[in-house]
Amino acid sequence: MGIEISIGWLTVFMFGSLAILLMAGLPLAFVTGGLACVFLFTFGDASMLNILPSRIFPLMTDYQLSAIPLFIFMATMLAKAGVIEELFEALYKMLGGLKGGLASATIIASTIMAAMAGVIGATEVTMGILALPAMLQRHYHPTIACGSILAGGTLGILIPPSILAILFAVVAQQSVGELFIGAVFPGLILSSLYIFYVTARCYINPAVGPALPLEERIDWRQKFGLLQRLIAPILLVILVLGVIFLGIATPVEAAGIGTFGAIVVAALFRKLNWRIVKEAAMTTVGATAMVLWIIFGATMFVGFYVLNGGQEFVSDALVATGFGPYGIVIVMMFILVILGMFLDWVGILLLAVPIFMPLVKTLTFDGVLGMPGVAPEDIALWFGVVYMVNMQMSFLSPPFGYALFYLKSVAPPEVTMAQIFRASFPFLLLQAFGLAVCIIFPDVVLWLPKQVYG
Repeated sequence: MGIEISIGWLTVFMFGSLAILLMAGLPLAFVTGGLACVFLFTFGDASMLNILPSRIFPLMTDYQLSAIPLFIFMATMLAKAGVIEELFEALYKMLGGLKGGLASATIIASTIMAAMAGVIGATEVTMGILALPAMLQRHYHPTIACGSILAGGTLGILIPPSILAILFAVVAQQSVGELFIGAVFPGLILSSLYIFYVTARCYINPAVGPALPLEERIDWRQKFGLLQRLIAPILLVILVLGVIFLGIATPVEAAGIGTFGAIVVAALFRKLNWRIVKEAAMTTVGATAMVLWIIFGATMFVGFYVLNGGQEFVSDALVATGFGPYGIVIVMMFILVILGMFLDWVGILLLAVPIFMPLVKTLTFDGVLGMPGVAPEDIALWFGVVYMVNMQMSFLSPPFGYALFYLKSVAPPEVTMAQIFRASFPFLLLQAFGLAVCIIFPDVVLWLPKQVYG
């Protein structure tokens, strides 16, 4: 029999020790899993030990999770084939004649890459290597240059095929296809807001984002030639998302189609060889193993907390604030942004969603400002997409937002961390605006899934 402890003190000990060990630099997967074992033996009993296999085994056999390595392999193969470089070069030359055109090209390329990759790190690093030196060489202000890469890169966590959507669907028992479709409009709205902001700022003050010199611009025939090279990868993305949206294939089957298609695209680009396939496979194994270890550790950690009444404790604390349903959701969003300063997206998902989701499903959302509310059967889908929009903010939030450090790792030495921090603030405000739009106007999220699934 374990030591008796109140849920309040257990909350302090569990999350306090988690914070201390993470700040010491230990890996999240082993911290959460190790702490779960320590607390199970210290404060649990023999029956609670069943949590170890019972929490992990269903995840090991979950069919939907098999889409994760397939989408990662697809993204890696497309990157190895040089698709990303050609995509940026084409957009760079097509839009370079506009003020702020290179920043807009970066955001558009990041949006398309998000539909190929589904993860943030790959987009941030790739665009940091390709786009940042090009913009700085053309005398773009560092805040515009860095901000467009930071904001564009975070779209990978929202625009389908988002790996976050797959994990959220597994944890919250939600349809992956519905989450993918529900995230389309919010992702496009945010991408449009970023482009509008950089364009407006560069036209107001051309010095921060000058157009390319006349001698570097190309004519329409050359632009058409560049676009021809991108037909195959863009068709692949349309095919993968199309079979999901039309209900022809499940996300896992679509991921399999995308994997085969990525190999074909690499062959068309004359980049297919055993070395590239091996590198893509090893990258996929490493990324998938990292995600799964975090899933196992965090699932045990949260499972023990929930078994001891943690979910009810957090729910009662949020309800006791008296803020009402929308106020509670805003508090949750604030907590997620704070967590995003210290944890990666997998850890936040597995720590927060199992606690927040049951409470959200019990609330009634009748609408704000005279707008329509959310029907009870749509709450899980709506909150899932709102959560994914929020995760973008967590990646950009100083001082420890992951996107900031991804970019710094590949930025030229003259770009300081302070400049990257300052570059994130305008786009954080745009993301907060996009989040507010999704909360106030739920049909932004729900309309398209209703059209597809009825």
